[in-house]
Amino acid sequence: AFHPEFEQNGRLFLYYSAAPDGDSVISRFQANASRTAADPDSEVVLLTQEQPAANHNGGMLAFGPDGMLYAGLGDGGSAGDPWNNGQSLDTWLGKLLRIDVDAAEPYAAPADNPFVGQEGARPEIWAYGLRNPWRFSFDRATGDLYIADVGQNLWEEVNVQPADSRGGENYGWKVMEGRRCFASSTCDRAGLVLPLAEYDHNQGCSITGGYVYRGAAQPSLQGAYFYGD
Repeated sequence: AFHPEFEQNGRLFLYYSAAPDGDSVISRFQANASRTAADPDSEVVLLTQEQPAANHNGGMLAFGPDGMLYAGLGDGGSAGDPWNNGQSLDTWLGKLLRIDVDAAEPYAAPADNPFVGQEGARPEIWAYGLRNPWRFSFDRATGDLYIADVGQNLWEEVNVQPADSRGGENYGWKVMEGRRCFASSTCDRAGLVLPLAEYDHNQGCSITGGYVYRGAAQPSLQGAYFYGD
């Protein structure tokens, strides 16, 4: 993800899986004066998250319309979120994070993040209850945030956070998969935000995500969210 002022400051941010254990790392790098390459020796590590399993690492970075850096982390892997990371606020796993890379070195948790000051909660958390938010994107016309979340066995889903949200949404995993209770016939849905769209594994098997169309060539498709699997 390139800093919004990349042309001036040459800063870019990378999310990668580190050898040998696959831990998730978010780092800052500095580009050269011509902005054609980054200096590998300029790395400044912002976050490191130990991964208890080899899958569900997430991996998306994007700057939002507010200038904050957003990062999607998976629930830690295995199957069925055995550690209940998606619903636990004391871990970055299974979350969408929001950090300010300009307010402090190497970053700061924005004061308006929903769990700042809450005991036992990570202040970087912006939303939770996610299984593997592999890709997300902001609608460049409205600022709404679309999060494609990979399902477990049956349902893939698209969650939407309105641009005026103050964060803190719980998108349900592992209480729910899509719009249905997970691993039981009943569950407590109080406070959960259900997906805008879902589809079962007769139509796909692992949602990737996409973008809201805001081009000029196809006016009839304005506002449609295109995504792949």
